[in-house]
Amino acid sequence: MPNVYEVRDHVLRVNNVSLKLGGNQILRDLSFEIRDLHREDKTTGQIVGLLGPSGIGKTQLFRILAGLNKPDSGEVLIGSPGAVVERGMVGVVAQHYPLFEHRTVWSNLVVAGQGSSRPAEESEKRAHELLSRFQLLNRKDFYPAQLSGGQRQRVAIAQQIMCSEQFLLMDEPFSGLDVVALDSVQELISEVSHAHTLNTTIVVSHDIAAVCEIADLVILLGRDVDGAGNPLPGARVMKTFDLAAMGLAWRRGVHLEPAFVSVVEDIRDRFRML
Repeated sequence: MPNVYEVRDHVLRVNNVSLKLGGNQILRDLSFEIRDLHREDKTTGQIVGLLGPSGIGKTQLFRILAGLNKPDSGEVLIGSPGAVVERGMVGVVAQHYPLFEHRTVWSNLVVAGQGSSRPAEESEKRAHELLSRFQLLNRKDFYPAQLSGGQRQRVAIAQQIMCSEQFLLMDEPFSGLDVVALDSVQELISEVSHAHTLNTTIVVSHDIAAVCEIADLVILLGRDVDGAGNPLPGARVMKTFDLAAMGLAWRRGVHLEPAFVSVVEDIRDRFRML
């Protein structure tokens, strides 16, 4: 059944981004956009899956989206009408959830908030709200080494929300998880993303099914080929899958539906040719 929603302003635009490293073309004229999707009955943020085989350039694009690196040409614009992304505007949750090991959970969050120019009192209030939401208040005085893997991830996400209120980039958040842990992480990403209509989470992953289960938009990276079938240097967007428009977003159990299974298989088939 189709989802009823309204497409509103841009929340992020990637315009003709190109990058070379060591003389090798990594990204070539890469473009996509993310729009605010509004539903009357639900607060709906955006979850975007960024998929592509190993070595395609996802890591370099990740760093450009985060404002950590600059492209050779093109731009990444945040919001509407659009501000060029800078370091600190986007929260980055790396694969192994790095935290300040010598600081407590509480200190990790408060320092992150102060680094984003929040007043100390506001940082502490926000840190308390996030620890409460993520069920971590009873761990506020623990050090990272005393946390479980799931707790570390929640702290890392909360830390980055302290830095960037509405944009999160997550690198391989499903790597190495069992079925129970995977469900928990998917629920957490959905909760964070849908807390505000402009919240936007971009998930970079190899796990096609796990990404598609929670995303409303999936972007597939690959390389064009020449007339002889040889890949051309530089990753581009090969195809986007608008799961919201297909009626395959925002509900539990979608992974059991034939249309969803078909999309996942389509993406897997395309992976083999990229």
